[in-house]
Amino acid sequence: MNPPRAVYLDYPLGHTAGRAEDRAEQRAIMVDALRLFERIEEPGTIETLPYTWADDDDWKDRVMRPRSTGDGHGDDRGQRLDFPQYQNAADEAAAEETLAGDGCQTCVWLE
Repeated sequence: MNPPRAVYLDYPLGHTAGRAEDRAEQRAIMVDALRLFERIEEPGTIETLPYTWADDDDWKDRVMRPRSTGDGHGDDRGQRLDFPQYQNAADEAAAEETLAGDGCQTCVWLE
């Protein structure tokens, strides 16, 4: 499904509004995004914002590695599992209750 209109920022995941602690950049990105939304008229249009994360695209290779390389740009997330994981027992109980009721429409991997 296409969004009615969207802007794309070619930054690492988690930095969808700019670099952490860089309020000036974050504000500029948000202002530019809102201005684009005002002028985009055709459904499905995606505009790329002109900001760059680095002087070259080498950072993209580093963030896609499965484990950190020690340079602060690797993927430090835990192991991926084929079953749901919960932050705590209360979250697990809430999920089980939802599944026992009408089910979770977005939890397509759960039976």
